[in-house]
Amino acid sequence: MIPLEPLLPVCCAVRHRSSLKQPKMMLPVWCLVALTALTSAVNPGVKVKLTQKGLEYGRELGIASIQKKLQSIKLPDMSGSASTVVGKVKYSFTNMHIVNVGLPQSSVSLEPGAGVKLSVTNAFMSLNGNWKIKYLFIKDSGSFDLSVTGLSITTTIAVNSDETGRPTVSGSSCSAAVGSVSIKFHGGASWLYNLFTDSIDKSLRSALEKHICPLVADSISDINPYLKTLNVLAKVDEYAEIEYSMVSSPVISTSSVELSLKGEFYNIGKHQEPPFTPAVFSLPSSNDTMLYIGLSSYIANSAGFVYTTAGALSLYITDDMIPASSPIRLNTKTFGALIPQIAQQFPDLMMKLLLKEVKSPVFAFESDNTTIQTTATMTAFAIQVNGTLSPLFVLNMNTSVSVEVSVSGTSLAGSVSLNKMDLTLETSYVGDFQVKLLDRIFQSFLKGVILPRINAEFSKGFPLPTIGEVKLVNTQLQIVKDYVLIGTDVQFSG
Repeated sequence: MIPLEPLLPVCCAVRHRSSLKQPKMMLPVWCLVALTALTSAVNPGVKVKLTQKGLEYGRELGIASIQKKLQSIKLPDMSGSASTVVGKVKYSFTNMHIVNVGLPQSSVSLEPGAGVKLSVTNAFMSLNGNWKIKYLFIKDSGSFDLSVTGLSITTTIAVNSDETGRPTVSGSSCSAAVGSVSIKFHGGASWLYNLFTDSIDKSLRSALEKHICPLVADSISDINPYLKTLNVLAKVDEYAEIEYSMVSSPVISTSSVELSLKGEFYNIGKHQEPPFTPAVFSLPSSNDTMLYIGLSSYIANSAGFVYTTAGALSLYITDDMIPASSPIRLNTKTFGALIPQIAQQFPDLMMKLLLKEVKSPVFAFESDNTTIQTTATMTAFAIQVNGTLSPLFVLNMNTSVSVEVSVSGTSLAGSVSLNKMDLTLETSYVGDFQVKLLDRIFQSFLKGVILPRINAEFSKGFPLPTIGEVKLVNTQLQIVKDYVLIGTDVQFSG
């Protein structure tokens, strides 16, 4: 089995020299706001912090959605009567529709324990329609223009979660107030009807206020289909998937929303918890980017556990995998030059190596540096003419590699490089020999065969928690003690 895919999680391990300056990824507007509560109080493997900058981006998207909804307002036909200086007049208004909406001033703020508050002030709209009036024996009709100014809307968005650990949002409160309504009649005896616009204004103002909040609630509900796209269970490869469901309620402060996600690798179809738990870690107080994502060493170590449990961290190495330009070949002639017994007992035979991880890799995150410690065995075989494998020796191989991580699209990718390798003899089938003599050969195999295959897999990366059509921009990555910190701005194209 190939160990490279399995090792793919190494992507999370990282060594990155740049400082965290620019930001990078996250969800649309209210998504930002949203990300809600699940149940248990387990320590998360991943933390996501949405800053005020992210909320402002969300506000822009939210206002655009509300404005679009308001433009769709279709007021029901209205009728009534009004007493004027000339007597009682019966009227009706039909075919009323919006022709213009403006939301020039808006703000978004966080209410700890409640959710996100969105306020719109000094909004305006204009609409037109048709009128009919009956006075004594006179009937008349025409069109009218209605102008609304000083419109204000305040709504609070509550965050909850569904049974899958995905967020849902809803409007927990809403109020709308119309400052003033001005109506102008056209056609017929409009000069007469303009005399009693005050009583009609009051009815229209009430009708508008009644229709605005339901439209705002619809705009908030429209976010939920996007939130449903949160990859709470994302496939990594044929062996593993990663879970990003929420493990606790969001922590809402006056400046940010912080989400706690499970962040754990599982064998596909088999959710087996590793024999270790996530350590507590905290995101920095920085608010320079829209979004911060913290990936703890737990997520990387759970990946190592999964691939080891699946038996995926093993690889057969044959001579055709070694670059043709290499003077070191995988045969008994090459090894026999260092261990004469091999050449004597198995002359002129090709060889095969089996690299097998015997313990889960251990990831360690320190400031600007990530390392992986691996414990494996390397078994050497001579390939007999009839294809039979004759064991030659078994070595214990303890290896330390450094990992450099990067963000590619909405995935975390990486590459590894060798720090050091220690070989000790576990079993010999050809007699005693000095293991030190094999260092150069096995370092060559590691650098020329094994690590390139691992890096090919690591370059594919594993998916970060995302919602909808999100693009990460201005991303910076930093390694701090016990976790990888990603700072990013986002663009939402959904």
